[in-house]
Amino acid sequence: MTSAAPPPARRWPPSVIPLVLVNAIPLVGVLAHHWTVFVVLLLYWCENVVVGAFNVLRMVCAYPQVSIAWVGKLFVIPFFMVHFGMFTFVHGMFVLSLFGGGQTHGGGGGGSGVPALIEAVRQAKLGVAVVALVASHGFSFVHNYLANGEYRHVQLTQLMTQPYRRVAVLHITILGGGLLVTALGSPLPALVVLIVLKTALDGRAHLAERTKLAAS
Repeated sequence: MTSAAPPPARRWPPSVIPLVLVNAIPLVGVLAHHWTVFVVLLLYWCENVVVGAFNVLRMVCAYPQVSIAWVGKLFVIPFFMVHFGMFTFVHGMFVLSLFGGGQTHGGGGGGSGVPALIEAVRQAKLGVAVVALVASHGFSFVHNYLANGEYRHVQLTQLMTQPYRRVAVLHITILGGGLLVTALGSPLPALVVLIVLKTALDGRAHLAERTKLAAS
C-alpha cells in the first residue's frame, strides 16, 4: 500500500517581495523621519488611488479575445471609476478630518476636497513613496495579471468587487488602529504595530487574490 504524496509546498509569487518592501517605507518613515499617524494613513490612502487606477487597467485588458466583452466595458469601467472614486474621496476626507489636525491649511491657503488631499500629500513629501507604490502594483499587474495570464479568464464582475473587499477590510482596520494610536498619544511602538498589521493584512489579501484568480 503506497502512501499519499505530500501536498506541494505553497509558493509565494515574486510580487510579494515588492509588496513587503513598499510596506516597509512607512516603517522607515516612522523610525527615521518621525512620520505621524496622519502621514502614514495619508500614504495608505494614496495606495487606494493606485489600486483603483490599476484595476481600471485590469478591466481594459480583461479577456480581450471576447468581442462582446468590450461592450460591457463601456458601461462597467466608467461606473467603477465614479463609484470607486467617490469611495476613495470619502475615505480621504475621513483621514483629513480625523487625523489631519489642520496640517493641510498651512502655506497653501487652505482648501477642501480633492485640492486639500493633493496639498496634504505635497506637504507630507510623499512623492517618492507614491512612486514606489506605483512600481509595486505595476510589477504585480505585469507579472501576475499579464504575464501569468490572469487577464484571460477573470470576470468583469469580479474586478468590480475585488478592490472593495481588499481596501474596505484593510482600511477599516487601519482607520480604527489609527484612532487607537492617536488616543494613546501616538507612541512609537503602537505606530510600528499598526504598520506591521497593515503589511500582514495586505500580504494575506494579495495571496488570496492570486489563489482565487489562479483557481478560476
